[in-house]
Amino acid sequence: MSKIAFTYFLKVVLLVLAQAVIFNNLVLFGMAVPLVFVYAIISMPITWPTNLSVTIGFLLGLTVDIFSNTYGVNALSCTVLAFARKPIFHLYVQRDDDLAGLKPSQRSMGSAAFLKYMLTMTVAYCALALTVDSLAVFSFWRILLQIITSSIFTSALIYALDSIFTRQHEKGL
Repeated sequence: MSKIAFTYFLKVVLLVLAQAVIFNNLVLFGMAVPLVFVYAIISMPITWPTNLSVTIGFLLGLTVDIFSNTYGVNALSCTVLAFARKPIFHLYVQRDDDLAGLKPSQRSMGSAAFLKYMLTMTVAYCALALTVDSLAVFSFWRILLQIITSSIFTSALIYALDSIFTRQHEKGL
């Protein structure tokens, strides 16, 4: 368990640093914002208790808020996403099979189930974060376009990251 926790901690640190240094400055067409740190919540081991995952989600969001200067938007969104990850996971994987893979990934869930799970989590996060962020100046069509483009951009990057992390994990076995 400690090896899984240590590997997860390193992944979180790398994702937060990458988000703060690279991805916060990478915006496509003024709309699509890559939010790759969400992969830390998506790939969190499903066997971890909800209290732990919500706490990790809050701390992850708070850390990104500090680097991004977003005043709690990511903390709120990550906390809600961490709370909803088990029910969303069980939409695509039967309850008997959830312990077969320790963490959600392409390798443990299969590409189709992981893609559905990842897209649902990404769209939920983008919808919540971008809606809360734009409550002061509300333009429905602009927010909808940002949610769609950010979800697509983030999902593509997370799918690629999962391929890289899964491949590295397979080489270690």
